[in-house]
Amino acid sequence: MINNDITILLLTHKSKKLAIKYIKNLYKKFTIIIIDNSDDVALEKHINKYYPEIIIKFMKNNGYGALINYGSKLIKTKYFLISNPDLSGINENNLKKFLNAAIYLKDKFSALGPRYLNADPRSIGQTDPKKDIAELKILHGACMFFKKKNFDMVGGFDENFFLYFEENDFCIRSYKYNKNYQINSIKVIHDGGNSVNVNTKEEKEISDNFRTWHFMWSKFYFFKKRFTFLIAILFFIPIILRLILRIIIHTITKDKKKLKKYKARFSGLFNSMIGKKAFYRIS
Repeated sequence: MINNDITILLLTHKSKKLAIKYIKNLYKKFTIIIIDNSDDVALEKHINKYYPEIIIKFMKNNGYGALINYGSKLIKTKYFLISNPDLSGINENNLKKFLNAAIYLKDKFSALGPRYLNADPRSIGQTDPKKDIAELKILHGACMFFKKKNFDMVGGFDENFFLYFEENDFCIRSYKYNKNYQINSIKVIHDGGNSVNVNTKEEKEISDNFRTWHFMWSKFYFFKKRFTFLIAILFFIPIILRLILRIIIHTITKDKKKLKKYKARFSGLFNSMIGKKAFYRIS
């Protein structure tokens, strides 16, 4: 019997194998909507043939937040879960735990998140594992559980972010309405950075530089939005100087790989500082 309370919103980009593995044990138990921004026709054919009850939609690659906002408009259930396909641990039991937590909190939450077993504490904050439900100001964006009405009240995600920091921005804005919580009994593993198939060293280098460009763009935009442009500039001055120094050093030493890396970082930061949109894309 299908669950009438929760819809799973699976966000994909060139990740057919991971998407198929993800939905295998959830099909016919929950409404599943796949939003793909890579025109993955092979994924669409597979879904239509073997999982006809799953909805799959394509949209232009305008970033993670734009995917979520678009998908949220298709939600007809009271709650929905957003998830990356490279996430292990989302099953029927854990989805029911999200639902039970929402009921326990009387729907007074902006977002709920799981506990990540492989999280790097330098980049992902987590709560005391001894507490089942614990307040957490910023949730990791790979997996978030929402009540549809609360999500709409916050205004969804800021689509100026293409990649990185969109969940930070959402969680901070959401505090005007409700708190965010981590459900520690829901344990998942996120194979971060591997939701896209990368086959060669060259493709990996291009992908890494793409990610670092957007990380720097989004980080400055986030700081500017939260603290004002002047404070963001003051915070980033030392970073700018270090990047320029590294570019000079790797130009002299002719280390092309590192030179591309730091040029990508500088470019992302510089374009964010001068107010340009997050335009950088790879095919």
